[in-house]
Amino acid sequence: MNASNETMNCEEYREAIAADPRASSEATDGHVALCESCAAFTADMRALDQRVARALEIEVPAFNMPDLPVIDGDNVSALPVAKRSLLSRPTWLAMAASFALAAIVGIQIFGTIPGGEASLSEQILAHLDHEPGALRVTDVSVSNEQFDRVVNPSVSSMDRNIGLISYAQSCIINGKTVPHLVMQGEKGPITLLLMPDEKVSAATKIDGESVNGVILPVGSGSIAIIGRSDEALDEIEQRVIDSVEWRL
Repeated sequence: MNASNETMNCEEYREAIAADPRASSEATDGHVALCESCAAFTADMRALDQRVARALEIEVPAFNMPDLPVIDGDNVSALPVAKRSLLSRPTWLAMAASFALAAIVGIQIFGTIPGGEASLSEQILAHLDHEPGALRVTDVSVSNEQFDRVVNPSVSSMDRNIGLISYAQSCIINGKTVPHLVMQGEKGPITLLLMPDEKVSAATKIDGESVNGVILPVGSGSIAIIGRSDEALDEIEQRVIDSVEWRL
């Protein structure tokens, strides 16, 4: 990406900030000043960068392997049971700090903790909390170029006549890059996540604070539809499903 361009789109901007959260140029500063969603993304990335830096400042003592007794033939059963941990307290603290750092990075990037698995619906709700700027009430549609840039790599086709699409970005859900769209509903913005590689066996409800939604099985993939708790999503579910054709 050429950072000297006068304009940049959200995807280009986020790639630059993900590579260097402190990046600053005429192009990046101009974009983030006009994009509330990318401003929130920048704040999150810089906060994570600071936490990682603080965690890396922890002094980790060298780990000295203790001398082990020599095992002599059949006398293995005669060895005494260790009465204390072989790891010193500073070493345990360093290990705990390392795990905490991994947990912070895991939660920020994947919505999970190391060794744990968040459900698909939990990851979706966490992602919506991460991008509140996408849920704006507006009558301005995204450009055809932006829509095609986000949708075409993952979906063969989608009929834009389902409603006013006000937001289109490529986002990561469950480790996969998917189109994240927002259409304007009767009560407020409605989020659409097109997940061609995320197969679900049956419709799954999504219940969050002040929102409701569903993950619908669609062919070999699925589509998540989330709106305000008072939004009648049943009326648009089939319309959305019929508008999407997965790539082969």
